[in-house]
Amino acid sequence: MVIGGGVIGTSVAYHLTKMGWKDVVLLEQGKLGGGTSWHAAGLVGRLRTSNSMTRINKYTAELYSQLEQETGHSVGWRQVGSLIVAKSEDRMIQLRRTMAMAELFGVEAHLISPEAAFEKWPLLRVDDVLGAAWLPHDGKVIPGEVPVALAKGARNRGAAIFENVQVLGIETKDGRATGVKTAQGSIKADYVVLCGGMWTREIGLGCGVSIPLYPVEHHYVVTEPLAEAFDDLPVGRDPDLCIYFRGEAGGVMLGAFQESSKPWMVDRVPDKFSFQLLEPDWEKFSVPLANGRHRIPALEKCKFAKFVNGPESFTPDNNFILGEAPELRGLFVAAGFNSVGIASAGGAGKYLAEWMTAGEQTLDLWSVDIRRFAPWANNRTFLRERVTEVLGLHYQMAWPNRELESARGVRKSPLHTRLAEQGASFGSKSGWERPNWFAGSGASPKVDYSFGRQNWFERHGHEHRACRENVAVFDQTGFSKYLFKGPDALNVLQRLCGADLDVPPGKAVYTGLFNSRGTFESDLTVVRLRDDEFYLITGTSQTIRDLDWVRRNIQPAEHALLTDVTEAYSVISVMGPNSRVLLARVTDADLANEKFPFGTTQTIGIGMATVRAVRLTYVGELGWELHIPTSQAATVYESLMEAGRDLGVANAGHYAINSLRLEKAYRAWGADISPDDTALEAGLGFAVGWGKSAAFLGKDELLKQKQTGLKRRLVTFVLQDSGPVLWGSEPIYRNGVAVGYTTSGSYGHTLGAAVGMGYVKNADGVSPEFVTTGTYEINVSGKRYPATPFLRSPYDPDRKKILA
Repeated sequence: MVIGGGVIGTSVAYHLTKMGWKDVVLLEQGKLGGGTSWHAAGLVGRLRTSNSMTRINKYTAELYSQLEQETGHSVGWRQVGSLIVAKSEDRMIQLRRTMAMAELFGVEAHLISPEAAFEKWPLLRVDDVLGAAWLPHDGKVIPGEVPVALAKGARNRGAAIFENVQVLGIETKDGRATGVKTAQGSIKADYVVLCGGMWTREIGLGCGVSIPLYPVEHHYVVTEPLAEAFDDLPVGRDPDLCIYFRGEAGGVMLGAFQESSKPWMVDRVPDKFSFQLLEPDWEKFSVPLANGRHRIPALEKCKFAKFVNGPESFTPDNNFILGEAPELRGLFVAAGFNSVGIASAGGAGKYLAEWMTAGEQTLDLWSVDIRRFAPWANNRTFLRERVTEVLGLHYQMAWPNRELESARGVRKSPLHTRLAEQGASFGSKSGWERPNWFAGSGASPKVDYSFGRQNWFERHGHEHRACRENVAVFDQTGFSKYLFKGPDALNVLQRLCGADLDVPPGKAVYTGLFNSRGTFESDLTVVRLRDDEFYLITGTSQTIRDLDWVRRNIQPAEHALLTDVTEAYSVISVMGPNSRVLLARVTDADLANEKFPFGTTQTIGIGMATVRAVRLTYVGELGWELHIPTSQAATVYESLMEAGRDLGVANAGHYAINSLRLEKAYRAWGADISPDDTALEAGLGFAVGWGKSAAFLGKDELLKQKQTGLKRRLVTFVLQDSGPVLWGSEPIYRNGVAVGYTTSGSYGHTLGAAVGMGYVKNADGVSPEFVTTGTYEINVSGKRYPATPFLRSPYDPDRKKILA
């Protein structure tokens, strides 16, 4: 059962039937193509910021180019290409970085001169343009015709499509969707796919499912016919001016993604709004119009035939929402497409259909996975404030580590005020305010963004070195944390985790969670507290994802209960060669290596507080994570800072954590490991219990890969030039040939140069010899720099610092 007959719902139905699903039914409350689909701008670009999202858009463009031939219904596909002009040096750097990645993603793209841009768009003013990007295979469609064609394709393969049927709610039983209730009665279904656009959030709330999206006003105008304008003009974008433009018959369409936009202030999206628009808002459009007249002087004196003010649903992070709802089995969601619904619909429908068929993702969809959001993100006040910024993100500078500025302060650790008073510059991760770095005395914690060394570089170096040479304190309260109890808890973990978790109580084990393909679903630390009780620690953004993955894999006959305790505990990490000295001043526990070895946990006193200390490290130094009842976090922090005053104990932030862990070649979920990667490819085969008695999910596939060998391998690189900074998404060249790109990067202050990780690929195999015998360069903003590869940690490879 598919709810929604826009471009997303019809794509899902089309692809389900293409994969052989029978009895597919689609319900649309009005006519096909309503909602956002009919008034979309119809732009179809292939290149996105990640490999997975580019695959989605590339497939979409290929699908649209063939739909008329398959269905007999024209979608108006025109491969007119797209043009992105740049009027600032920073924008040119961004374009150079983007064009370098395009080659690796399989998208033809070229940097061209202002004069060449003018030749492709003869109405443009280019005297202030520094250069442009040209993507010849991009195109456009008539947006309202795409869902009609997709629906026809689905019908031809047996789908039943009903218009003018309003869905009133999702029917459920025993935690599973069982059908839908409509104005005409109920329909039973084994699976329900919610593709209701702006209406999706409300339908989800009705069955206890959180789907954070909210409608925003999106404006464009269409001119009357203009001399020299024609329909096959390329799709044009000037992100510095926040505008896009394309030919529309004999005129020009001019649209905007303004820095600040307007949420549609309605308590509930009206049921009958399928083919309606909001009132024109020329005042709000005045800046884009002025910018459009600057870039296209012919707009100065023309008349406008149409003003489109159409609401579209946006999410808190500008990525759409896909996947099975963690609250309700059998309910899948595809919604919140942030103005890229037309460009992404084909691929989104395809990969969601594959997800439904396989029972798990068939490629890395973490950036759009519904489980990246927890219920806190579905608060309407939060959404209304956040989406005012999100629409404009399409054209804002893609600065490294750019932080969203709206709707901040939703989740704070007990240390927040104290850290703010000490100059913390906060970032936000899953709503948590986390210190990224600390400004010096009297300095501003504000970030000045750039593609090179940003204004916090020296302070970051101070924190990094404090951890390496002395002792640093990190607030890592945002870690996701769970208690897992029950007589079958060990059996469940042994089946889901690669490592052997049948260890004595008090032992901590790092492990991957794998799927049936042998690729990562997550990674985490498991602490065995008792025979039947475990404490699980995972990444800040993975709270719902990991909770859902473990729960859905507990078999009906197994007795085990997983509880999210993230908010109950704060985490303060004490790291560095003097961490034992500092902690010894505030605890009577014996911290000697023989009494408290690495990878173990004990309950100890810190001043007047009682905490769980876990001897682990994510920064490559001697240290302990202190898991503290939230109510006692402040007193523990104060005890540590007072006791360490004469030692020079330093506050350190998450930027330091990133650079420290990269020097140690520690992987990060969502960057260096994902559902596209195996433990062997990631160099984590040592963390797999190959000989444990319990078979684990994905083991057979990993054993096959062990036998056949690797085609790709994660490698750490250190630049030989001490100047540049790596951020991630920089192409890697071996002997002059592109072999991959960096998955993460930072500046390694201990190593004296930038350090990054990336997968090196080779169709004939990637052996250690292949990696170490090549000559490598990394493309940093258009310039290649020599780099040294490492298959072991560049820093302390024998772990002497950690095990001291």
